[in-house]
Amino acid sequence: MSLETKNLTLDEKSAARDLLHTFEVFKSENDSRLDALEKRGSVDPLQDEKLRRLEASMAEQKNAIDRLAIGALRGERSDAPEQKQSFEQYMRAGILTAPEAKGLSGSNDADGGYTVPTTIEATIDRALSEVSPLRSFCQIRQISTSSYRLAVNEAQYASGWVGETDARPETATPSIAAIEFKTGEIYAMPAATPQLLEDSAVDIEAWIASEVRGTFAAAETEAFVSGDGVNKPLGFLQAPNATEGSQSATEIGTLSGGIDGDSLIELVYALGSKYRERGRFVFNRRTAEAIRKLKGSDGNYLWTPGIAAGQPATLLGYPVSEVEAMPNAGAGRMAVAFGDFQSGYLIVDRQGVQVLRDPFSAKPYVLFYTTKRVGGGVQDHAAIKLLATS
Repeated sequence: MSLETKNLTLDEKSAARDLLHTFEVFKSENDSRLDALEKRGSVDPLQDEKLRRLEASMAEQKNAIDRLAIGALRGERSDAPEQKQSFEQYMRAGILTAPEAKGLSGSNDADGGYTVPTTIEATIDRALSEVSPLRSFCQIRQISTSSYRLAVNEAQYASGWVGETDARPETATPSIAAIEFKTGEIYAMPAATPQLLEDSAVDIEAWIASEVRGTFAAAETEAFVSGDGVNKPLGFLQAPNATEGSQSATEIGTLSGGIDGDSLIELVYALGSKYRERGRFVFNRRTAEAIRKLKGSDGNYLWTPGIAAGQPATLLGYPVSEVEAMPNAGAGRMAVAFGDFQSGYLIVDRQGVQVLRDPFSAKPYVLFYTTKRVGGGVQDHAAIKLLATS
């Protein structure tokens, strides 16, 4: 396997070589495991444990490559120093000057709150995108209202062929439907010590972004996958579905099968060709552990690790995204999804992040009740397929 390194730093090259080496060791160990399984009908538990350690090592090496790339994006600062200064005054000491009174939010919270400057909101969104996997491959739309309505055709426009002098009969009127994506409020409540707030060397902008991103990412990822749509996004596993071939235009097609090469290939080719070009697999790390050991009829592994920063592993030539919110494989569980999520799933972000400073509820700590409104749902059911595992 060749290694493309022309765009990698020295550190990234070294990390990529380490990952490739570990993957080769993993393949050798797994080949020995399969041979033992064929000859003796059993596997040495120590060999299974070694494979698990190798898988954990590959995950750590891949994360190291991605962190090296993310590090180059750090250090961006606000180009609105007055806004940033006012925000810091509020965060550190609870001081609201006259211009900042405009930042108070009275529509949803009687106690008010500070609407953070857009540059700081961008910092929070950027931090969130680093740890929220679906944001990296789904369509995202910014809105300024509480919901977003999308008009879609329930059927294709009618058309036909005619000669030069033939009459042009009227075509059927398409059926238009509206899909509404409502936003729900997601919140985090990081706590700070008075000493942290008094330390001028602490970057408040970076601190609040780092504190809320983990909470926001976990909650919204769970909702994007399996949310029920009540005050939260509607997850693609909760969208209407039916057996592949019998589904309507507003249902996701599902297939049944095991965690094996044939079922995965069938899942890929259930997706229409116009979506397959941007197709991607989505499953959790437990399912990945099983799939990583699969071989094709030619004896080659179906899985290939990503060796460059930001480059995902591939399965059958398609990128893989590990999403922990996906269910483990089991009877009837939708453990594997494949689709063009850029076309299929829409994430809606309402502009504005609110921060309410609370120095009273947990003295001597200061709490920062931070909220963001997020929605989501399937916008094109034909762009996603699900595998119900046996």
